[in-house]
Amino acid sequence: MTETTPIRPASPDDDVLDAVLIGGGIMSATLGALLSTLAPDWSIALFERLGEPAAESSHPWHNAGTGHAGLCELNYMPDPADGSTAAAIAVQFQLSRRFWSALAARDGLADPAGFVRPTPHVTVVFGDRDVAYLRRRCATLRELPGFDELEYTEDRTVIGSWAPLLVRGRADGEPMAATRHSAGTDVDFGALTRSLLTTTRAAGNAVRLHREITGLTRERDGLWTVRGRDRDSGARFLVRSRFVFVGAGGYALRLLQRAGIPEVRGYGVFPLGAQFLRTTEPEVVAEHTVKAYSQAAIGAPPMSVPHLDRREVDGTAALLFGPYATFSTRLLRHGRLTDFFTTLRPHNIVPLVAAGLRELGLVRYLIGELLASPRHKFAQLRRFYPTADPADWELIRAGQRAQLVRPDGRRGGALTFGTELVTGADGTIAGLLGASPGASIAPSIMRELVDRCFPERRYEWAPLLAEILPEAAPSAN
Repeated sequence: MTETTPIRPASPDDDVLDAVLIGGGIMSATLGALLSTLAPDWSIALFERLGEPAAESSHPWHNAGTGHAGLCELNYMPDPADGSTAAAIAVQFQLSRRFWSALAARDGLADPAGFVRPTPHVTVVFGDRDVAYLRRRCATLRELPGFDELEYTEDRTVIGSWAPLLVRGRADGEPMAATRHSAGTDVDFGALTRSLLTTTRAAGNAVRLHREITGLTRERDGLWTVRGRDRDSGARFLVRSRFVFVGAGGYALRLLQRAGIPEVRGYGVFPLGAQFLRTTEPEVVAEHTVKAYSQAAIGAPPMSVPHLDRREVDGTAALLFGPYATFSTRLLRHGRLTDFFTTLRPHNIVPLVAAGLRELGLVRYLIGELLASPRHKFAQLRRFYPTADPADWELIRAGQRAQLVRPDGRRGGALTFGTELVTGADGTIAGLLGASPGASIAPSIMRELVDRCFPERRYEWAPLLAEILPEAAPSAN
Protein backbone atom coordinates (compact mmCIF):
# COMPACT_ATOMS: atom_id res chain seq x y z
CA MET A 1 0.00 0.00 0.00
CA THR A 2 1.56 3.30 -1.09
CA GLU A 3 0.69 6.68 0.39
CA THR A 4 0.95 9.57 -2.02
CA THR A 5 -0.46 12.42 0.05
CA PRO A 6 2.41 14.84 0.72
CA ILE A 7 3.26 15.84 4.27
CA ARG A 8 2.15 19.44 4.32
CA PRO A 9 3.50 21.95 6.85
CA ALA A 10 1.23 24.22 8.83
CA SER A 11 1.81 27.02 6.31
CA PRO A 12 3.92 27.59 3.17
CA ASP A 13 6.41 29.57 5.25
CA ASP A 14 6.54 27.06 8.09
CA ASP A 15 8.14 23.60 7.98
CA VAL A 16 6.61 22.56 11.32
CA LEU A 17 3.68 20.14 11.56
CA ASP A 18 0.85 20.69 14.00
CA ALA A 19 0.74 17.03 15.08
CA VAL A 20 2.65 13.80 14.55
CA LEU A 21 0.91 10.53 15.40
CA ILE A 22 3.03 7.43 15.92
CA GLY A 23 1.42 4.05 15.23
CA GLY A 24 -1.21 2.92 12.75
CA GLY A 25 -3.64 1.23 15.14
CA ILE A 26 -7.03 2.21 16.52
CA MET A 27 -5.66 4.82 18.95
CA SER A 28 -3.71 6.97 16.49
CA ALA A 29 -6.45 6.52 13.90
CA THR A 30 -9.07 7.75 16.37
CA LEU A 31 -7.02 10.79 17.34
CA GLY A 32 -6.21 11.55 13.70
CA ALA A 33 -9.89 11.51 12.76
CA LEU A 34 -10.83 13.61 15.80
CA LEU A 35 -8.18 16.29 15.21
CA SER A 36 -8.88 16.34 11.46
CA THR A 37 -12.53 17.07 12.30
CA LEU A 38 -11.89 19.63 15.04
CA ALA A 39 -9.06 21.44 13.23
CA PRO A 40 -9.33 20.82 9.46
CA ASP A 41 -6.62 23.43 8.83
CA TRP A 42 -4.03 21.55 10.89
CA SER A 43 -1.14 19.66 9.32
CA ILE A 44 -0.99 16.11 10.65
CA ALA A 45 1.21 13.15 9.73
CA LEU A 46 0.81 9.57 10.97
CA PHE A 47 3.69 7.07 10.83
CA GLU A 48 3.30 3.28 10.96
CA ARG A 49 6.25 0.87 10.97
CA LEU A 50 4.44 -1.97 9.16
CA GLY A 51 3.15 -2.09 5.60
CA GLU A 52 -0.50 -1.79 6.56
CA PRO A 53 -2.49 -0.17 9.35
CA ALA A 54 -4.13 -2.17 12.15
CA ALA A 55 -1.68 -5.05 11.74
CA GLU A 56 -0.94 -5.45 15.44
CA SER A 57 -3.53 -5.68 18.25
CA SER A 58 -6.15 -3.80 16.21
CA HIS A 59 -6.17 -6.61 13.64
CA PRO A 60 -9.53 -8.45 13.81
CA TRP A 61 -7.95 -11.90 14.24
CA HIS A 62 -5.55 -10.64 16.91
CA ASN A 63 -8.26 -9.64 19.38
CA ALA A 64 -11.66 -10.90 20.45
CA GLY A 65 -13.40 -7.78 19.10
CA THR A 66 -15.98 -7.73 21.83
CA GLY A 67 -16.82 -4.07 21.80
CA HIS A 68 -16.31 -4.01 25.56
CA ALA A 69 -19.38 -2.55 27.20
CA GLY A 70 -19.28 -4.14 30.65
CA LEU A 71 -22.19 -6.42 29.76
CA CYS A 72 -20.49 -9.78 30.12
CA GLU A 73 -16.87 -9.26 31.22
CA LEU A 74 -16.57 -10.56 34.78
CA ASN A 75 -13.06 -9.14 35.20
CA TYR A 76 -14.55 -5.63 35.29
CA MET A 77 -16.63 -6.57 38.33
CA PRO A 78 -14.79 -8.86 40.77
CA ASP A 79 -17.06 -7.58 43.55
CA PRO A 80 -20.62 -8.46 42.51
CA ALA A 81 -21.94 -5.58 44.61
CA ASP A 82 -19.85 -2.93 42.82
CA GLY A 83 -20.86 -2.22 39.23
CA SER A 84 -19.08 1.13 38.92
CA THR A 85 -16.33 0.01 36.52
CA ALA A 86 -18.71 -1.94 34.29
CA ALA A 87 -21.07 1.06 34.21
CA ALA A 88 -18.27 3.50 33.32
CA ILE A 89 -17.07 1.28 30.48
CA ALA A 90 -20.64 0.91 29.21
CA VAL A 91 -21.01 4.71 29.06
CA GLN A 92 -17.68 5.11 27.28
CA PHE A 93 -18.54 2.45 24.70
CA GLN A 94 -21.83 4.15 23.94
CA LEU A 95 -19.88 7.37 23.42
CA SER A 96 -17.63 5.48 20.99
CA ARG A 97 -20.67 4.42 18.98
CA ARG A 98 -21.98 7.97 19.01
CA PHE A 99 -18.62 9.25 17.76
CA TRP A 100 -18.50 6.74 14.91
CA SER A 101 -22.07 7.56 13.89
CA ALA A 102 -21.36 11.30 14.01
CA LEU A 103 -18.33 10.93 11.72
CA ALA A 104 -20.37 8.78 9.34
CA ALA A 105 -23.10 11.44 9.23
CA ARG A 106 -20.46 13.99 8.25
CA ASP A 107 -19.39 11.69 5.36
CA GLY A 108 -16.03 11.15 6.98
CA LEU A 109 -16.45 7.52 8.00
CA ALA A 110 -17.92 4.35 6.54
CA ASP A 111 -21.34 3.23 7.73
CA PRO A 112 -20.77 1.76 11.22
CA ALA A 113 -22.86 -1.24 10.18
CA GLY A 114 -19.77 -2.34 8.27
CA PHE A 115 -17.70 -2.81 11.43
CA VAL A 116 -20.23 -2.99 14.31
CA ARG A 117 -22.54 -6.01 14.25
CA PRO A 118 -25.29 -6.84 16.75
CA THR A 119 -24.09 -9.85 18.76
CA PRO A 120 -25.68 -10.67 22.13
CA HIS A 121 -23.29 -10.85 25.10
CA VAL A 122 -23.62 -13.88 27.38
CA THR A 123 -21.93 -14.71 30.67
CA VAL A 124 -21.91 -18.36 31.74
CA VAL A 125 -20.63 -19.84 35.01
CA PHE A 126 -20.47 -23.28 36.61
CA GLY A 127 -20.60 -24.44 40.24
CA ASP A 128 -22.51 -23.17 43.27
CA ARG A 129 -20.04 -20.41 44.19
CA ASP A 130 -19.97 -18.81 40.75
CA VAL A 131 -23.72 -19.21 40.28
CA ALA A 132 -24.26 -17.25 43.51
CA TYR A 133 -21.77 -14.62 42.30
CA LEU A 134 -23.47 -14.21 38.91
CA ARG A 135 -26.94 -13.98 40.48
CA ARG A 136 -25.76 -11.12 42.70
CA ARG A 137 -23.84 -9.44 39.86
CA CYS A 138 -26.95 -9.40 37.68
CA ALA A 139 -29.07 -7.93 40.50
CA THR A 140 -26.52 -5.14 40.99
CA LEU A 141 -26.25 -4.29 37.29
CA ARG A 142 -30.00 -4.26 36.71
CA GLU A 143 -30.20 -1.25 39.01
CA LEU A 144 -27.84 0.74 36.76
CA PRO A 145 -28.74 2.67 33.60
CA GLY A 146 -28.27 0.60 30.46
CA PHE A 147 -28.36 -2.78 32.20
CA ASP A 148 -32.09 -3.09 32.93
CA GLU A 149 -32.54 -5.54 30.04
CA LEU A 150 -29.94 -7.96 31.38
CA GLU A 151 -31.53 -11.43 31.58
CA TYR A 152 -30.61 -14.10 34.14
CA THR A 153 -31.37 -17.81 34.20
CA GLU A 154 -30.28 -21.07 35.81
CA ASP A 155 -32.50 -23.06 33.43
CA ARG A 156 -30.43 -25.10 30.98
CA THR A 157 -33.24 -25.08 28.45
CA VAL A 158 -33.16 -21.28 28.36
CA ILE A 159 -29.35 -21.23 28.21
CA GLY A 160 -29.55 -23.68 25.33
CA SER A 161 -31.93 -21.39 23.47
CA TRP A 162 -29.38 -18.58 23.84
CA ALA A 163 -26.27 -20.62 23.00
CA PRO A 164 -26.85 -24.32 22.15
CA LEU A 165 -23.16 -25.26 22.19
CA LEU A 166 -22.89 -24.37 25.89
CA VAL A 167 -25.28 -27.11 27.01
CA ARG A 168 -25.12 -29.84 24.38
CA GLY A 169 -23.54 -32.98 25.83
CA ARG A 170 -23.10 -31.46 29.30
CA ALA A 171 -23.48 -33.83 32.26
CA ASP A 172 -26.58 -33.43 34.40
CA GLY A 173 -26.40 -32.14 37.92
CA GLU A 174 -23.72 -29.46 37.64
CA PRO A 175 -25.03 -26.04 38.73
CA MET A 176 -24.96 -23.60 35.83
CA ALA A 177 -26.18 -20.03 35.29
CA ALA A 178 -26.03 -17.42 32.56
CA THR A 179 -26.90 -13.84 31.78
CA ARG A 180 -27.62 -12.35 28.37
CA HIS A 181 -27.82 -8.81 27.04
CA SER A 182 -29.25 -8.67 23.53
CA ALA A 183 -27.73 -5.22 22.79
CA GLY A 184 -24.13 -6.52 22.71
CA THR A 185 -21.93 -6.07 19.65
CA ASP A 186 -19.00 -7.49 17.71
CA VAL A 187 -16.55 -4.86 16.46
CA ASP A 188 -14.05 -5.30 13.62
CA PHE A 189 -11.41 -2.84 14.84
CA GLY A 190 -9.30 -3.43 11.74
CA ALA A 191 -12.04 -2.19 9.40
CA LEU A 192 -12.79 0.66 11.79
CA THR A 193 -9.13 1.73 11.91
CA ARG A 194 -8.86 1.80 8.12
CA SER A 195 -12.02 3.87 7.84
CA LEU A 196 -10.81 6.37 10.45
CA LEU A 197 -7.57 6.79 8.51
CA THR A 198 -9.62 7.57 5.42
CA THR A 199 -11.09 10.48 7.39
CA THR A 200 -7.59 11.69 8.22
CA ARG A 201 -6.47 11.46 4.59
CA ALA A 202 -9.62 13.20 3.35
CA ALA A 203 -8.59 16.26 5.38
CA GLY A 204 -5.36 16.40 3.39
CA ASN A 205 -3.18 14.77 6.02
CA ALA A 206 -0.57 12.09 5.43
CA VAL A 207 -0.42 8.45 6.51
CA ARG A 208 3.05 6.99 6.01
CA LEU A 209 3.58 3.21 6.12
CA HIS A 210 6.88 1.34 6.55
CA ARG A 211 8.13 4.30 8.64
CA GLU A 212 9.61 3.37 12.00
CA ILE A 213 10.07 6.18 14.50
CA THR A 214 13.40 5.82 16.30
CA GLY A 215 13.69 8.94 18.44
CA LEU A 216 11.99 12.01 19.87
CA THR A 217 13.82 15.13 20.99
CA ARG A 218 12.42 18.28 22.59
CA GLU A 219 14.27 21.28 21.16
CA ARG A 220 14.99 24.57 22.91
CA ASP A 221 12.23 26.29 20.96
CA GLY A 222 9.69 23.88 22.44
CA LEU A 223 9.16 21.92 19.23
CA TRP A 224 9.67 18.16 18.85
CA THR A 225 12.08 16.65 16.38
CA VAL A 226 10.80 13.24 15.32
CA ARG A 227 13.41 10.95 13.80
CA GLY A 228 12.66 7.83 11.83
CA ARG A 229 13.69 5.26 9.25
CA ASP A 230 12.08 4.17 6.00
CA ARG A 231 11.98 0.38 6.41
CA ASP A 232 11.85 -0.12 2.63
CA SER A 233 14.84 1.96 1.58
CA GLY A 234 16.66 2.34 4.89
CA ALA A 235 16.70 6.14 4.42
CA ARG A 236 16.60 8.27 7.55
CA PHE A 237 14.16 11.17 7.92
CA LEU A 238 13.06 13.74 10.46
CA VAL A 239 10.12 16.07 10.88
CA ARG A 240 9.36 18.78 13.42
CA SER A 241 6.05 19.07 15.19
CA ARG A 242 4.27 21.12 17.83
CA PHE A 243 2.57 18.02 19.27
CA VAL A 244 3.37 14.29 19.32
CA PHE A 245 1.12 11.37 20.19
CA VAL A 246 2.71 7.98 20.83
CA GLY A 247 0.13 5.31 20.08
CA ALA A 248 2.67 2.63 19.26
CA GLY A 249 1.28 -0.19 21.42
CA GLY A 250 4.07 -2.12 23.11
CA TYR A 251 6.66 0.33 21.78
CA ALA A 252 4.98 3.35 23.38
CA LEU A 253 6.90 3.23 26.66
CA ARG A 254 10.25 2.92 24.90
CA LEU A 255 9.55 5.98 22.74
CA LEU A 256 8.31 8.01 25.71
CA GLN A 257 11.46 7.06 27.59
CA ARG A 258 13.57 8.23 24.65
CA ALA A 259 11.62 11.49 24.67
CA GLY A 260 12.92 12.01 28.20
CA ILE A 261 9.63 12.97 29.82
CA PRO A 262 9.71 12.52 33.61
CA GLU A 263 6.07 11.39 33.69
CA VAL A 264 7.11 7.82 32.74
CA ARG A 265 9.92 7.56 35.28
CA GLY A 266 9.57 4.26 37.14
CA TYR A 267 7.12 2.80 34.60
CA GLY A 268 7.81 -0.61 33.12
CA VAL A 269 6.01 -3.16 30.97
CA PHE A 270 5.40 -6.88 31.27
CA PRO A 271 4.87 -8.57 27.89
CA LEU A 272 1.98 -11.03 27.55
CA GLY A 273 0.93 -12.78 24.38
CA ALA A 274 -2.07 -14.91 23.56
CA GLN A 275 -3.38 -17.66 21.33
CA PHE A 276 -6.92 -18.52 20.27
CA LEU A 277 -8.56 -21.65 18.98
CA ARG A 278 -10.54 -20.80 15.85
CA THR A 279 -13.11 -22.63 13.77
CA THR A 280 -14.85 -21.65 10.57
CA GLU A 281 -16.80 -24.93 10.32
CA PRO A 282 -20.20 -23.67 9.05
CA GLU A 283 -22.38 -26.04 11.08
CA VAL A 284 -20.58 -25.15 14.32
CA VAL A 285 -20.46 -21.41 13.68
CA ALA A 286 -24.16 -21.28 12.77
CA GLU A 287 -25.14 -22.51 16.23
CA HIS A 288 -23.25 -19.91 18.24
CA THR A 289 -24.39 -16.37 17.53
CA VAL A 290 -23.24 -14.78 20.81
CA LYS A 291 -20.12 -13.83 22.73
CA ALA A 292 -19.93 -16.00 25.85
CA TYR A 293 -17.61 -15.08 28.74
CA SER A 294 -16.86 -16.94 31.98
CA GLN A 295 -14.60 -16.76 35.03
CA ALA A 296 -10.82 -16.67 34.69
CA ALA A 297 -8.75 -19.48 36.18
CA ILE A 298 -7.27 -18.84 39.62
CA GLY A 299 -4.07 -16.83 39.19
CA ALA A 300 -4.88 -15.81 35.64
CA PRO A 301 -4.56 -12.13 34.70
CA PRO A 302 -7.90 -10.31 34.28
CA MET A 303 -7.38 -10.05 30.51
CA SER A 304 -7.34 -13.89 30.31
CA VAL A 305 -11.04 -14.33 30.98
CA PRO A 306 -12.05 -17.29 28.77
CA HIS A 307 -14.62 -16.62 26.10
CA LEU A 308 -16.21 -18.30 23.09
CA ASP A 309 -16.81 -15.49 20.62
CA ARG A 310 -18.69 -15.20 17.37
CA ARG A 311 -16.63 -13.14 14.88
CA GLU A 312 -17.24 -11.96 11.35
CA VAL A 313 -14.19 -10.65 9.45
CA ASP A 314 -14.20 -9.78 5.74
CA GLY A 315 -17.27 -11.92 5.19
CA THR A 316 -15.88 -14.92 7.10
CA ALA A 317 -17.85 -16.08 10.14
CA ALA A 318 -15.83 -17.86 12.81
CA LEU A 319 -15.71 -18.75 16.47
CA LEU A 320 -12.70 -17.89 18.63
CA PHE A 321 -11.99 -19.49 22.00
CA GLY A 322 -9.34 -18.37 24.43
CA PRO A 323 -7.17 -16.61 25.19
CA TYR A 324 -4.32 -18.94 26.07
CA ALA A 325 -1.53 -16.90 27.58
CA THR A 326 1.93 -16.97 26.02
CA PHE A 327 5.17 -15.23 26.90
CA SER A 328 7.74 -13.54 24.72
CA THR A 329 10.15 -10.68 25.24
CA ARG A 330 8.69 -9.08 22.10
CA LEU A 331 6.49 -6.06 22.84
CA LEU A 332 4.71 -6.23 19.48
CA ARG A 333 3.53 -9.22 17.50
CA HIS A 334 5.91 -8.12 14.74
CA GLY A 335 8.54 -6.94 17.20
CA ARG A 336 12.00 -8.11 18.20
CA LEU A 337 13.13 -10.48 20.96
CA THR A 338 15.20 -7.65 22.44
CA ASP A 339 12.18 -5.35 22.86
CA PHE A 340 11.57 -5.87 26.58
CA PHE A 341 15.22 -5.31 27.48
CA THR A 342 15.29 -1.95 25.69
CA THR A 343 12.72 -0.61 28.18
CA LEU A 344 14.80 -1.42 31.26
CA ARG A 345 16.12 1.60 33.14
CA PRO A 346 17.71 1.96 36.60
CA HIS A 347 14.54 3.66 37.84
CA ASN A 348 12.11 0.91 36.77
CA ILE A 349 14.01 -2.21 37.87
CA VAL A 350 12.68 -2.08 41.43
CA PRO A 351 9.01 -1.59 40.37
CA LEU A 352 9.33 -4.48 37.88
CA VAL A 353 10.88 -6.85 40.44
CA ALA A 354 8.38 -5.83 43.13
CA ALA A 355 5.45 -6.37 40.77
CA GLY A 356 6.83 -9.78 39.78
CA LEU A 357 7.16 -10.86 43.41
CA ARG A 358 3.61 -9.73 44.15
CA GLU A 359 2.26 -11.60 41.11
CA LEU A 360 3.68 -15.06 41.80
CA GLY A 361 0.26 -16.53 41.09
CA LEU A 362 0.40 -14.99 37.62
CA VAL A 363 3.91 -16.38 37.10
CA ARG A 364 2.72 -19.88 38.05
CA TYR A 365 -0.27 -19.49 35.74
CA LEU A 366 1.95 -18.44 32.82
CA ILE A 367 4.29 -21.38 33.38
CA GLY A 368 1.31 -23.70 33.41
CA GLU A 369 -0.02 -22.20 30.19
CA LEU A 370 3.36 -22.46 28.46
CA LEU A 371 3.69 -26.12 29.44
CA ALA A 372 0.10 -27.01 28.60
CA SER A 373 -0.31 -29.69 25.95
CA PRO A 374 -2.71 -29.27 23.01
CA ARG A 375 -4.99 -31.81 24.71
CA HIS A 376 -5.08 -29.73 27.89
CA LYS A 377 -5.86 -26.57 25.92
CA PHE A 378 -8.68 -28.30 24.11
CA ALA A 379 -10.08 -29.51 27.43
CA GLN A 380 -10.57 -25.84 28.37
CA LEU A 381 -12.69 -25.35 25.25
CA ARG A 382 -14.75 -28.40 26.17
CA ARG A 383 -15.52 -26.78 29.51
CA PHE A 384 -17.55 -24.34 27.39
CA TYR A 385 -18.49 -26.61 24.51
CA PRO A 386 -18.53 -30.25 25.69
CA THR A 387 -18.94 -31.85 22.24
CA ALA A 388 -16.24 -29.81 20.43
CA ASP A 389 -14.34 -31.82 17.81
CA PRO A 390 -10.57 -31.13 17.66
CA ALA A 391 -10.65 -31.64 13.88
CA ASP A 392 -12.75 -28.46 13.51
CA TRP A 393 -10.32 -26.13 15.33
CA GLU A 394 -6.92 -24.53 14.67
CA LEU A 395 -4.62 -22.69 17.08
CA ILE A 396 -3.79 -19.13 15.96
CA ARG A 397 -1.49 -16.51 17.39
CA ALA A 398 -3.17 -13.36 18.69
CA GLY A 399 -1.82 -9.93 19.55
CA GLN A 400 0.98 -9.10 21.95
CA ARG A 401 0.24 -6.91 24.97
CA ALA A 402 2.59 -4.84 27.08
CA GLN A 403 0.89 -4.80 30.48
CA LEU A 404 1.81 -1.72 32.46
CA VAL A 405 3.84 -1.80 35.67
CA ARG A 406 3.54 1.41 37.68
CA PRO A 407 5.71 2.63 40.55
CA ASP A 408 3.65 2.16 43.68
CA GLY A 409 5.11 3.86 46.73
CA ARG A 410 6.06 1.50 49.55
CA ARG A 411 5.03 -1.56 47.55
CA GLY A 412 7.59 -0.74 44.87
CA GLY A 413 5.52 -1.48 41.79
CA ALA A 414 2.17 -2.88 40.67
CA LEU A 415 1.05 -4.68 37.52
CA THR A 416 -2.00 -2.83 36.23
CA PHE A 417 -4.65 -3.92 33.76
CA GLY A 418 -6.31 -1.31 31.64
CA THR A 419 -5.18 1.74 29.72
CA GLU A 420 -3.39 4.83 30.96
CA LEU A 421 -2.99 8.11 29.15
CA VAL A 422 0.34 9.78 29.95
CA THR A 423 0.88 13.42 29.03
CA GLY A 424 3.90 15.67 29.35
CA ALA A 425 3.64 18.55 31.77
CA ASP A 426 3.24 21.14 29.00
CA GLY A 427 0.81 19.04 26.93
CA THR A 428 3.02 18.87 23.82
CA ILE A 429 3.43 15.09 24.02
CA ALA A 430 1.15 12.26 25.07
CA GLY A 431 1.20 8.49 24.90
CA LEU A 432 -1.04 5.56 25.68
CA LEU A 433 0.15 2.65 27.80
CA GLY A 434 -1.60 -0.58 28.70
CA ALA A 435 -4.29 -2.68 27.07
CA SER A 436 -7.98 -3.69 27.27
CA PRO A 437 -10.54 -2.14 27.11
CA GLY A 438 -8.64 0.55 25.20
CA ALA A 439 -9.89 -0.08 21.66
CA SER A 440 -13.54 0.00 22.67
CA ILE A 441 -13.23 3.29 24.53
CA ALA A 442 -10.64 4.98 22.28
CA PRO A 443 -12.82 8.05 21.55
CA SER A 444 -13.26 8.78 25.27
CA ILE A 445 -9.51 8.44 25.82
CA MET A 446 -8.85 10.85 22.96
CA ARG A 447 -11.41 13.29 24.33
CA GLU A 448 -9.45 13.24 27.60
CA LEU A 449 -6.26 13.85 25.61
CA VAL A 450 -7.78 16.87 23.87
CA ASP A 451 -8.87 18.33 27.19
CA ARG A 452 -5.42 17.83 28.73
CA CYS A 453 -3.19 18.80 25.81
CA PHE A 454 -5.17 21.57 24.11
CA PRO A 455 -6.89 23.50 26.93
CA GLU A 456 -6.48 26.74 24.97
CA ARG A 457 -8.82 25.30 22.32
CA ARG A 458 -11.51 24.29 24.82
CA TYR A 459 -14.00 27.04 23.96
CA GLU A 460 -13.29 27.02 20.24
CA TRP A 461 -13.85 23.26 19.94
CA ALA A 462 -16.62 22.91 22.55
CA PRO A 463 -19.65 23.15 20.19
CA LEU A 464 -18.31 20.54 17.78
CA LEU A 465 -17.14 18.26 20.60
CA ALA A 466 -20.61 18.42 22.12
CA GLU A 467 -21.96 17.20 18.79
CA ILE A 468 -19.55 14.38 17.98
CA LEU A 469 -18.02 13.38 21.32
CA PRO A 470 -19.47 14.80 24.53
CA GLU A 471 -17.41 14.61 27.69
CA ALA A 472 -17.22 11.06 29.00
CA ALA A 473 -17.36 9.62 32.47
CA PRO A 474 -14.00 9.21 34.20
CA SER A 475 -11.84 6.51 32.60
CA ALA A 476 -11.96 3.07 34.19
CA ASN A 477 -8.45 1.66 34.40
